[in-house]
Amino acid sequence: QVQLVESGGGLVQPGDSLRLSCSISGRSLSTYYMGWFRQAPGKDRILVAAFPWTGITRTVYADSVKDRFVMSRDFVKREVYLEMNNLKIEDTAVYFCAADQGFSNSSSAWRYWGRGALVTVSS
Repeated sequence: QVQLVESGGGLVQPGDSLRLSCSISGRSLSTYYMGWFRQAPGKDRILVAAFPWTGITRTVYADSVKDRFVMSRDFVKREVYLEMNNLKIEDTAVYFCAADQGFSNSSSAWRYWGRGALVTVSS
């Protein structure tokens, strides 16, 4: 079992930055991928960023967040982060941390989920 808890959401203005954290507990993640998804009201949950917990870090980013969002990790703290810069109104969503032993763009393929953190971008 893997437990995931997100933190760091909030209300920001367009152009602001925000960092989400995902605290991980449970089994070893040596064979797992970690991902951030988001779900806007009335829309599907979509992949924002993902990488393997160990090994060479080649992060996959959604086109809509490339060059603005950065996903990173801290092995000691067992946390992953999503640094979000130059936030736009369309980034408003609930952001979820996810883990699975395989990578997929589809949220339905990921096994473990946090409860989500709301990010609201509004002027």
